[in-house]
Amino acid sequence: MKITLKDGSVKEYSEAKSVYEIAADISEGLARVACAGEVDGQILDLRTVLDQDCTLNIVTARDEEGLRVIRHTASHVLAEAVKRLFPDAKVTIGPAIDEGFYYDFDHEPFSREDLDNLEAEMKKIIKEGHEITRFTLPRAEAIKLMEEKGEPYKVELIQDLPEDAEISFYDQGGFVDLCAGPHLMSTKGVKAFKLISSSMAYWRGDSEKARLQRIYGTAYDKKDELKEHLERLEDAKKRDHNKLGREMGLFTTVDVIGQGLPLFTPKGTKMIMKLQRWIEDLEDKEWGYVRTRTPLMAKSDLYKISGHWDHYKDGMFVLGDEEVDKEVFALRPMTCPFQYYVYKNEQHSYRDLPYRMSETSTLFRCEDSGEMHGLTRVRQFTITEAHLVIRPDQAEEELKGCFDLAYYVLSVLGLQNDVTFRLSKWDPENKKKYLGDDNYWNSTQQALRDVLEEKGVPYVEAEGEAAFYGPKIDIQAKNVYGKEDTMITIQLDCAIADNFDMYYIDQNGDKIRPYIIHRTSMGCYERTLAWLIEKYAGKFPTWLCPEQVRVLPISEKYADYAKKVKDELVKNGVDATVDERSEKIGFKIREARLDKLPYMLVVGQQEEADGTVSVRSRFAGDEGVKPLGEFIDAICKEIRTKEIRQELPQEEK
Repeated sequence: MKITLKDGSVKEYSEAKSVYEIAADISEGLARVACAGEVDGQILDLRTVLDQDCTLNIVTARDEEGLRVIRHTASHVLAEAVKRLFPDAKVTIGPAIDEGFYYDFDHEPFSREDLDNLEAEMKKIIKEGHEITRFTLPRAEAIKLMEEKGEPYKVELIQDLPEDAEISFYDQGGFVDLCAGPHLMSTKGVKAFKLISSSMAYWRGDSEKARLQRIYGTAYDKKDELKEHLERLEDAKKRDHNKLGREMGLFTTVDVIGQGLPLFTPKGTKMIMKLQRWIEDLEDKEWGYVRTRTPLMAKSDLYKISGHWDHYKDGMFVLGDEEVDKEVFALRPMTCPFQYYVYKNEQHSYRDLPYRMSETSTLFRCEDSGEMHGLTRVRQFTITEAHLVIRPDQAEEELKGCFDLAYYVLSVLGLQNDVTFRLSKWDPENKKKYLGDDNYWNSTQQALRDVLEEKGVPYVEAEGEAAFYGPKIDIQAKNVYGKEDTMITIQLDCAIADNFDMYYIDQNGDKIRPYIIHRTSMGCYERTLAWLIEKYAGKFPTWLCPEQVRVLPISEKYADYAKKVKDELVKNGVDATVDERSEKIGFKIREARLDKLPYMLVVGQQEEADGTVSVRSRFAGDEGVKPLGEFIDAICKEIRTKEIRQELPQEEK
């Protein structure tokens, strides 16, 4: 057989060989660092025997897939450690993930002390250096093995496998686990790892099933790589909006109000108001939108017309029982069907289109309690939602306009380099979920693909992520822990106007169905605020800060001048306060720094006499003494232009 290697060279063998044997034939050093083999594009175990012509790339820890093999093996080492220290624990699943690995156990919650003890036990297992071997069993024997070991979750997994599935196990010195692999050749291959945390999880992600305990960990090939990762995690904890936002007094949650229902303090509210006023003015005055205001709930009849009742009812808060009540209402999970009736309130001709309706919409989604997190996944949220009713010949131009507006918003916020783009398509294997036929989806998906291609942005395509009525351009971003969420979406809908009998009159006097673009310009205010907190670690651009300037009198004698300075700032639209406390000026400055304020104005005898202020900023430290009017002109320009000033390193301030 001929094995074509990554560099194009060819190895010929007269008999079958494993991937590991071929790696060793290439180089003993390569075999020592090999993690898996990429055979004809598929990642396979080193133990896989090759018996026909193929392409082969030996995967090492330098490759993403090689790192996943290390982490997958580490998860099995963790499972063995748990079974050694907590024999009554039941094992479930333990995959590698983007930032490491996890394993779920049916057991009482694990403490940090438990995790430390498990780390120590894992080190023992690794040091023992057990060879990891793979074997397969027929279904009945596989079930019997797991039953004898008292592992009911593994039994369930086996029973759910297809009848013709190969059922494989890995044995590492007596600890046997059901697994498809791939794995390293020995436990000694796990060289640098750390158990990060433990949390609750549901079996198979179903809140109706057993509550499990999930242990998260990570693993790297080298200790310095692990160290760098742990340092990034520490920085992530500091930036975590759920922690930092509460510490900064921007929002809170209360058990008796409910999970996923945040309360915004005056500071957090002011930030959202600044974002909202900016977006509304931007859309209405510069991008040609009209503004609507529609109800927060509607009868089920509306959602049945739109199709949401059939496709989205489980995600809605329904008020009433259809079998008992004459009228059943639901809190709105989206604004589109409401705005359609705004459009239908008047007859429109082809000259009236595009008709761009926007609304600052409060929406409600019945999210699972296990999905809630800070401001990124909530049950009530407010969104910059709009629907553009257009002629078919306007689709290309209007889709590009929606993209340009979204990208402009991201750029002003300083977030344009932190996003990725996704074309979210239908799933042709599950057509019952969607409106329209193959031609409809192929054409609408191509229209969005053309926009992404013309804009020159890299993007991925994802099947099954479309809305039931049309495909989407999703602008994605990751939080500090690497979890990805959709921030902005642009959807093309050429089907739903028919449900609502929406039309326009063309130049021949005929009634024509319009197309509809569903879009957000910034997305959800709550999620965007969370993103901004993490992006800037609470040190927001000046225009967004709820407190932009704090005036610090060096003693009570200069309190009146401090108030005069503050009043002049406020008169010019600057959010300013005075620190009137009887504290030393050094203490006041430190407090202002901890509050992450953009500017502090220190005033005393000389400043009062000269009508000046001593400026200290987050950006440059001591900026010196300036006339009050000069400072006001500068900060007003910074706020008006939404400038993002770069901060100097602390040692240079």
